[in-house]
Amino acid sequence: MTMIRRRAVLGAAATLPVASTLALPHVAQAQAGFPSRSVRLVVPFAPGGSVDMTGRLMAQMLQPVLGQTVVVDNRGGAGGNLGASEAARSEKDGHTLLLGSASILAANKFLYAKSMPIDPLVDLAPVTRVTTGTVYLTVNANSPYKTFQDVIAAAKKDPGKLTMGSSGTGTISHLTISKVCKATGADITHVPYRGGAPALQDLLAGNIDMMFDVIPLSMAHVREGRIRVLAAASADRTTFSDDLKNVPSMKELLPGAGIDMQSWYGINVPAGVPADRIALLHKAIVGVVDTAAFREKMEPNGFTTVVDSSPAAYGQYLKSQEAVWKALVEESGASLD
Repeated sequence: MTMIRRRAVLGAAATLPVASTLALPHVAQAQAGFPSRSVRLVVPFAPGGSVDMTGRLMAQMLQPVLGQTVVVDNRGGAGGNLGASEAARSEKDGHTLLLGSASILAANKFLYAKSMPIDPLVDLAPVTRVTTGTVYLTVNANSPYKTFQDVIAAAKKDPGKLTMGSSGTGTISHLTISKVCKATGADITHVPYRGGAPALQDLLAGNIDMMFDVIPLSMAHVREGRIRVLAAASADRTTFSDDLKNVPSMKELLPGAGIDMQSWYGINVPAGVPADRIALLHKAIVGVVDTAAFREKMEPNGFTTVVDSSPAAYGQYLKSQEAVWKALVEESGASLD
C-alpha cells in the first residue's frame, strides 16, 4: 500500500479548473431517465471531518455531471455503521450513494464481529475509490518532542505516561499506534475520542501528548505553526504535498517493520442497483475525481486521488482489504461489541 498518486486517464477532463466541471459531459444523458431526481450522498460521520469535507466537494462537482442535485446526508454513529446501513437499505435504483472509509468498508466487520448490521461485501455494491492518504504522528508545537525518536525514547523511559488521542477505538489511528508500539516496544496510552475533531482540540490544548490521524483536519494548524508533524505512517513519504514531503516515513524510521498504514475513501451503492447504472455512476465519479480541480483540493490536505478502472476492480480491492484490516484488528485486540 505505498503512497503514490493514482489517476485514471480521462483525457482533457484531467485539466479542468473548478468552474469548468460544468463543461464535463452529462453522462446521465447516456441512459434516459437516470438519474431522474436528486441524488443522496450518505456521509456516515458528523459534519466537519475529513470524510465530510471530501463528500461535500464530491457532491458539488458531481452535480453538473449528473445533471441533478447531489445532497450530502450526514448519518454518523456506531463508527459509521449507521450511515452504511442506511445506504445499504435504500432503494436499489442508484439514487443513493455511500462515501465510505476503509474502517467502515473493511475494518468494522471485525471490530463489530457480533453487532455489525451489514456485510459491506454483500449488502453494498462497489463503484470506485476516490481518495487515499496516510495517517501522521502530530504533536503540539510546544511539545518537547521534536522527532519520532524523541517520542519513542520518552515512551520507553516512562511506560504508559505518554498519551495518544485517536478518533476512536479500532480506527486507523488506534491500529497505527498499536503497530508502532509493537514494533518499537514503546508503551503509549491510547485515549479514544468520539471523532478526530475533539481529539485535535485536546492536542491543541495540551491535554494529550500526540495524535496519529488523517491530516486534513490538522493542516491549517500545521501551516500556522501550532502543530508539528513528526512521522508519516505510510511506507513512503507524501511527495505530493509541499507541507508534508519532508516528513519521514515508516520505511525510514522503522525499516523492516512493514508498517504502511493507508486510509482511503470509496463510493458504494446498495447491492442490487442495475449494472448499467453503476457503470454510469463510475464514469461520472471518475470523471470528477480525475480533474485537476478535485486533486488540487485534496492534495494540500494530505490526500491524493485514486480511482479504480471498473467497479469490479474496486470490488476485488475491497476483498483484499478485508484480509489486511482483519489482521490489523486482531493484532490490536480492539473490539467494539
